[in-house]
Amino acid sequence: MSAWVQGVGVTGWRVSGFREVRELGRGAQGRVVLARHEQAGTPVAIKYLAAEASEDDRGRFRHEAQMLGRVSSPHVARLYRLVESEHGTALVMEAVDGVSLKEILARYGALEPEAALTVLKGSLLGLATAHAVGVVHRDYKPANVMVPADGRSKLIDFGIAVSSGAASAAGTPYYMAPEQWNREPATPATDVYAATCVFYECVTGHRPFEAGERLALMALHGSAPVPLEDVPEPLRPLVVQGMAKQAEQRPPGAMAFIEELERLARRVYGPDWEARGVRAMATTAVALAALFPLTAAGLAVQGGSAAGAAAGGGQAGAGVLAKVGGTKAVLAVVGTTAVAGGGFAVYEVARADPPAPAVRQVSLQVDTRSFTDPNTNLIVEGAQFVTVRGLKDTALERRVNQALQRPIDDAVARYRTHYAQQTPEFRQQQRQEPADSVSRMKLLVRTRIGLRGPRLVSVGHYVSNPVNAGGGSDPAMVVVTLDLTTGRSLTAADIMRPDTLSKAGVARLSRSVPSIKFSGPPTPADHCRPTIARDYGDRPREIPALLTPTGVDFGFVSFNECVYNGWSSVPYTKISQFLEPSVVGLAQTRP
Repeated sequence: MSAWVQGVGVTGWRVSGFREVRELGRGAQGRVVLARHEQAGTPVAIKYLAAEASEDDRGRFRHEAQMLGRVSSPHVARLYRLVESEHGTALVMEAVDGVSLKEILARYGALEPEAALTVLKGSLLGLATAHAVGVVHRDYKPANVMVPADGRSKLIDFGIAVSSGAASAAGTPYYMAPEQWNREPATPATDVYAATCVFYECVTGHRPFEAGERLALMALHGSAPVPLEDVPEPLRPLVVQGMAKQAEQRPPGAMAFIEELERLARRVYGPDWEARGVRAMATTAVALAALFPLTAAGLAVQGGSAAGAAAGGGQAGAGVLAKVGGTKAVLAVVGTTAVAGGGFAVYEVARADPPAPAVRQVSLQVDTRSFTDPNTNLIVEGAQFVTVRGLKDTALERRVNQALQRPIDDAVARYRTHYAQQTPEFRQQQRQEPADSVSRMKLLVRTRIGLRGPRLVSVGHYVSNPVNAGGGSDPAMVVVTLDLTTGRSLTAADIMRPDTLSKAGVARLSRSVPSIKFSGPPTPADHCRPTIARDYGDRPREIPALLTPTGVDFGFVSFNECVYNGWSSVPYTKISQFLEPSVVGLAQTRP
């Protein structure tokens, strides 16, 4: 068996020399996994074609490698090699640590114009590189645009790319140019149309054309005028030009469109428009860092890009020697789709591998970030994002990390609703006032970590929700406790015995939980003293109970005439009669 092919098991064959970390996606045509080079530790993405794939499918896979092999750009995910064997076919590619534009739009809706222009420019730069070597992408869409932490977008997936002039109806219907619907030859202007459709979605929060049936969508793209009422007026000429029905009426290629874009952006938004846009996209991406594939797998790279790689076995410039029928052969992907007879073949991209980066693995990671919500200009100060690493079930790990991030996501979402209900003058003030202005609304989050596994993780947050009324804050204590074997969330109702949640039970528990420091009117003496019974007697299922290795921390918060926030720690031994024994057992599980 070749050095590049591992045996076939229940999960299918694997490219040798790489350890699979997690599955990133799966479909009818195959799957994509995140993997690490066993010697260099470099993360890569490996795209496996399904074992039952036909020879036509394999041919298309080789074609994708050929197309990618022609393109070298910081705005396009790199291909390292194509590996073929009797067991299957795989592409070894750059692993982009970022979040898809599709995810960003789903979470945040419309982007600020400068941010949308930045995404469009980055994508056009990647497309321009492809166009320069005669490649048309044909499937530009939000899911194929990744935004890393630096805010600069990167194109992925050239699966249906073709040489300029080839005809086909392949593509994603919402973003297909009229000539694609008509099976006419694809040109660089075809990609310009798709990129403009996505730009439209970025600035409006919805696609330019929607229809329930394919034929209706075809008619809209083919003859309906572009609906411009939701597009910011200064950007409408760019949209009209990029979405012209006739390909010859659009910019002839991505580079020509970039020139138009930059002229308009400088005129309307000033010379520093791009810097502002990149910062906005970086802030938005970092807020979703728990979804970054490398970060979620504990492979986040320190001090630089996660791209790159020792995908060639850690020997830069050494090439790949593939034994085919007892003969050594080196095959280049650029300009060839030849397959050596028998055995398997490895196609090496004709470019040097960069040095392998350092890799850090942890079981639980805390990232403290401050950022500004692009939709409302809300300042989020010192939010701590807690993520779990190393769960065997990658889907479970993803659900756990999404649940851990939810208190911050929910706080931002609540403020967006509040912001939308305010006057135009208030919204304008929030966009114009500098960050250090006392008028700017700020979300403060302070995090306390309890259990860190192996069975349960428990994280508490003091969340100071900003409001444009009264004292300007509506604080809350929020606790997330999760079972790491199932992803199930444990609330106070799960942690405490049923009789504890009765009125009498809460009163008994309250006597066992010490108060915390507070301030308020001097009389009566105990008017502001926080207790479980006073603070949560009418809502016992909402008691913030943070589980720790030794006990429970109970959260208290108030911001009216009585002011306090903090945690009261009680050992399990003192309150065991109030708690579910099974939960205490899980909390005290040791690795």
